[in-house]
Amino acid sequence: MDRKIEKKFWNKKRILMISGGGLVAMLLLYTLIFADHRATLNVEKDKITISAVKKGTFDVYIAVTAVVMPLKTIRLDAIEGGYVSRKYLEGGSMVKEGDSILKLDNQHMMMEFVNHETEIYRLRNELQNTRLNIRQQDFVMQQTISDLDAKIDAAQDLYDRNKQLVDEKIVARQEFNKNKIELEGLKRQRDIQLQSQSYQRDNARQQITQLEGTLSRTQRNLELMKANLNSLIVRAPVSGQLSSIDVEVGSSITAGQNIGQIDDLNGFKLRADIDEHYVSQVFAGLKATFEFDGKSYDMVVTKVYPEVKSGRFQADMNFEKQTPEGIRRGQSTPIRLVLGKSQEALLLPLGGFFSDTGGNWVYVVDRSGKKAVKRNISLGRKNPLYFEVLEGLQPGDQVITSSYENFGNKDVLAF
Repeated sequence: MDRKIEKKFWNKKRILMISGGGLVAMLLLYTLIFADHRATLNVEKDKITISAVKKGTFDVYIAVTAVVMPLKTIRLDAIEGGYVSRKYLEGGSMVKEGDSILKLDNQHMMMEFVNHETEIYRLRNELQNTRLNIRQQDFVMQQTISDLDAKIDAAQDLYDRNKQLVDEKIVARQEFNKNKIELEGLKRQRDIQLQSQSYQRDNARQQITQLEGTLSRTQRNLELMKANLNSLIVRAPVSGQLSSIDVEVGSSITAGQNIGQIDDLNGFKLRADIDEHYVSQVFAGLKATFEFDGKSYDMVVTKVYPEVKSGRFQADMNFEKQTPEGIRRGQSTPIRLVLGKSQEALLLPLGGFFSDTGGNWVYVVDRSGKKAVKRNISLGRKNPLYFEVLEGLQPGDQVITSSYENFGNKDVLAF
């Protein structure tokens, strides 16, 4: 007879199912309570840049591009206008002081010069004739006075003799009075002649003085015009290189127009283009360094041009000691311009992250090296190599410094 076999409740299959279900439940519970729920993005570690935060010296400087220029550049401006009749030298030529560069023609100036010369000849003749007339008048006046003196002497002699005779009634009183009146008339005539002669001399002296002044002014004007005519030949004011000459034969130029420039090659300076952001921080006296042919040269800012064009302004820098050998006009070179004193600081290398975060946060690699976590930070000044870290980072921290453009706003980057 068959016997009924009772099934066991805790069989192997049921035990395995219950154990598996418990493990799954525990795993779900752990995930809910302890797992990292932050937004995570997987990235390839070899496609990002990781830089170490370190303690070091923070140099307050900027890197700018400068162009080598002559220490002095002399502008060539036309003193007088005219048209170019001859061109002696071309741009790039070496010149010595006094060398002829251009010749200008100006017919109007030539006519004025000739007219002034003619006027001088006329004034000289007039002055000479005036002096001759004065001498002739002097001779006439002297002759007149001499004749009057002779007549006065004769009348005086007659008067003296008749005065005695009239008392003796030898000469009539009427005759005596007539003689007396004649003598007094001759004396008055002599006084008038003397006054007239004095007036004519004063008038003549005044005429001569005026003519001499006019002649002197005209001669000075003629000398100035002669100098202006000489300036129609444009000459080199200094020795150097005629770096440019901007006119051609036959062209017309006006007085004061710039026609070129001469570079003094006895020294060089550098002119830097600087971002307008630093216009309030750059001033004469700042130091700079210049690397050339493996050597470093100290420089100093000598002049700042505050006018901003296209977001940039310019500054001139001179070498403090010797000028590098082999340097050439027009060379472009980087300059390190110091804006402040160096000091110890926590340094974070520059990178593309700043444009994405504004320096407010970064991704910091954790100790495992398998992920990077978002962390808030504060940055201060920067130079061409580093940011100054104010808070949020410690020496030795590993920071992703490349661009965060493709990371979205994830909290964690997994490598």
